[in-house]
Amino acid sequence: MTSTHKLYLDSLEAAYDVSFDAQVVDVSEHSIILDRTLFYPIGGGQNWDTGTLVGPNGPVEVVEVRGREAIEHHVGGDHQLEVGDEIRGTIDWQRRHAHMRMHTAQHVVSGVAYELFNGARTVGNQINIETSRIDFKPIAFDDEKLSDLTSNSNQYLTHDIEVIAQNMTRDQINAEMPPDRTNMDLVPAHIEELRTIQIGDMLDMCPCAGTHVRNLSEIGQMSIIGKKSKGKGTQRITYELAQTTPISPNTHVV
Repeated sequence: MTSTHKLYLDSLEAAYDVSFDAQVVDVSEHSIILDRTLFYPIGGGQNWDTGTLVGPNGPVEVVEVRGREAIEHHVGGDHQLEVGDEIRGTIDWQRRHAHMRMHTAQHVVSGVAYELFNGARTVGNQINIETSRIDFKPIAFDDEKLSDLTSNSNQYLTHDIEVIAQNMTRDQINAEMPPDRTNMDLVPAHIEELRTIQIGDMLDMCPCAGTHVRNLSEIGQMSIIGKKSKGKGTQRITYELAQTTPISPNTHVV
């Protein structure tokens, strides 16, 4: 099976790269597979990147990205790209950075909720541009708890706190964090080494292949704008982030 090198996973800084060169290795009427890519495919609750691929016959728009090993860049049926073509891809930076802010904020809110509410676990999430959501269990949110979750999360979200990405083994992660907090039971047993996101002095640490900011100061204030029951003991919150000063991406081509 064709495997695509996921450039955005090379380092935390790689999430700030927006342009790359690659070669087409497979095509269909509506999708392109490349040997390497910066485009994030939908997964882990985070939505996909969009952008453009510029090949021998001009630009084509990437409207959706899917896949685990071979990453499929969904495009129009008139793309005219062929196996062996050299392309330059560019992702939509505003969309990418919005996902980075939202996803890192989710880690913070999940970590705070676990500490505040007797080990309430994050059992689901959906990362979008304008609003995102997190499912917690077991919990029954009232106004006071939602206020506490908001205020305690915002104590971190505007501060100069570093985010670190590193590869760790299961045993290393379990030595630092309880397995229920990291949702280690959801990771297939045969996977021994995992990409892990750590925020500050263990504010949160868990396996994650998403894109994240390098510092919480990029995120800004969080507001909870909705609450919904999702079954016995499970509740969903919806949140949004305040506007912040735009961050520029890396300008080099990888």
